Amino acid sequence: MCMGFFSNISLKKYLFLGLGLVLIQASILYVLGQPPICTCGYVKLWEGVVQSAGTSQHLSDWYTFSHIIHGILFYGLLSLFFPRMPVFWRLLMAMGVEITWEISENTSYVIEAYRKQALARGYMGDSILNSVSDTCSMILGFIIARKAPLLCTICLVIFLELFVGYMIHDNLTLNILNFIHPINFITKWQAGQ
Repeated sequence: MCMGFFSNISLKKYLFLGLGLVLIQASILYVLGQPPICTCGYVKLWEGVVQSAGTSQHLSDWYTFSHIIHGILFYGLLSLFFPRMPVFWRLLMAMGVEITWEISENTSYVIEAYRKQALARGYMGDSILNSVSDTCSMILGFIIARKAPLLCTICLVIFLELFVGYMIHDNLTLNILNFIHPINFITKWQAGQ
């Protein structure tokens, strides 16, 4: 009965629910004290310098690729565990998980945990614009996983992880490992030692 209800929701209602989730995200980040845009006072499409004050402040940066991978992984996991659930409902669930992370990531506890990592010493959290952009990047990854062949999607994830790891000595895998428990040789490698 519940599944029947969600399969009858129109596309406009899904979009409305998705927009509502993003508005909740932005509102909570505002209450947490995160700036709407970069405190530098302007918006850039891309911030390519990892250890700059602009990382996690503008529309995209090297960590945008991790959020695309989030979307791919969420699509795969939700399709595995909820294969009969309508795809738009799975997307809303993925958005809920991503937004929960984006809010958690901007709490003082998580900001302090990130600051212990070599590449995030001056991390101040995300601007609201960057956080919402991260959620949109996750949605892009979800759509890619939905539309692309499985092998292409797997190759894309591997490529993005290796490419970003090579370019900035960080990626989703290293970020998770260092967040859970900093590994000395990874920290030294990231610091260029």
